[in-house]
Amino acid sequence: MSNRQTADGQGAESAVAQQALHDEYRAALALRHTPGLGPRTWKRIAEAFPTLTDAARSAGAWPGLRLTRSTVSASFLSKAWLKAAEQEYGLVRERGLRYVTWSDPQFPRLLKTIPDPPLYLYYLGDVALMNTPSLALVGSRQCSEYGLKAARAMGEELSRAGITIVSGLAMGIDRQAHLAGLSAIGSSVAVLGTGLDRIYPEANADIWEELRTRGLIVTEFPPLTIPEPQNFPVRNRIISGLSLGVLVAEAAEKSGSLITAKLALDQGREVFALPGPVTQATYGGCHALIRQGAQLVTSAVEIIATLDHELRSALSSVVNGDAQLDVKDHAPIIMQSDGGRREETRIPISLNANVQLENGHHIQIDDLAPEENAVLLVLAADARTHIDVLGRTTGLASGTLSGILLALELKGLVRQWPGMYYSRKGS
Repeated sequence: MSNRQTADGQGAESAVAQQALHDEYRAALALRHTPGLGPRTWKRIAEAFPTLTDAARSAGAWPGLRLTRSTVSASFLSKAWLKAAEQEYGLVRERGLRYVTWSDPQFPRLLKTIPDPPLYLYYLGDVALMNTPSLALVGSRQCSEYGLKAARAMGEELSRAGITIVSGLAMGIDRQAHLAGLSAIGSSVAVLGTGLDRIYPEANADIWEELRTRGLIVTEFPPLTIPEPQNFPVRNRIISGLSLGVLVAEAAEKSGSLITAKLALDQGREVFALPGPVTQATYGGCHALIRQGAQLVTSAVEIIATLDHELRSALSSVVNGDAQLDVKDHAPIIMQSDGGRREETRIPISLNANVQLENGHHIQIDDLAPEENAVLLVLAADARTHIDVLGRTTGLASGTLSGILLALELKGLVRQWPGMYYSRKGS
């Protein structure tokens, strides 16, 4: 077969894949805008069929499968959703927004486990961050200097460990959470209560730009959605749903952050609370959470220890292929030691290559994934390698790479140094 024929075949396959993604999005819009359907019913329908497209085509069978009432099925078949769905579709097309739907491998795995997930999300930035080990860090807009400093310190420590920080892009604690996440390898995800065409609040425009280029911004709301009060409790279920746990850094007894904490409990997530001065009203919510069973924490180490099992499970999913990995299996350029001299060479990553570079030799490690070995091949025990170099040489997306590095740290194979440098442990 000629190169041109091969290219034509690959182009045709790509066109088919793109059409399938487009069809899934259109089906998701139809479900989203059908009167009588809500997130819990969307989930039942989505889980009953291989794809959302199949679900839409089988709407007449929903009542027989006990997914919906017959009136809801009839509403879908009559295209009661058409006007609203077409309006949202048009707004998204005009702005060229990117989206991920329920059936897409990049759709966040954890979000599928909550009782009322969205069917699709719009996003700006690194979509892989939706499937990295994450912790929500939330709190009050009106907060103390102590709370701001504590949230920043805890978030930075978690991000240095490779954990992605999720928050809601509000002022106060949320702002510190995003700054902390962006300061290190874990990065940060902002979940909006508006459309992607609106920066809210405007005072966080600087963080918005940083998240767009080095983190991730997501929303289930279409363009032109304004910041109405009822949007934020809806948004909060996604903040907790993307995360292994929720840390409330400072919150009064009626703070919206307590809604996120309650949603986290309903979703089976861990809830952590930072204690504060007993005379300070803005910590009343944190103290109430602790009395109700939330774990009192004063350091990131305590959170990581509590989430040890969940972190290992999440990292296993990342490195063993449940997530869509941006791994180039064609010979990435790496640096290899040769009598003290380091030079560029190319070493292919095969799907069954389980090797570790140690003292210039390869040894078998059967329990490591190929992507973990790819990272270990780049690292040396006697030199420190920057995270950017690791990303370029392995071809791994930043979100995936941070998860792999955290997994290797937990296994005792990699050491992290200040400034986002890494080395391999061992002689």
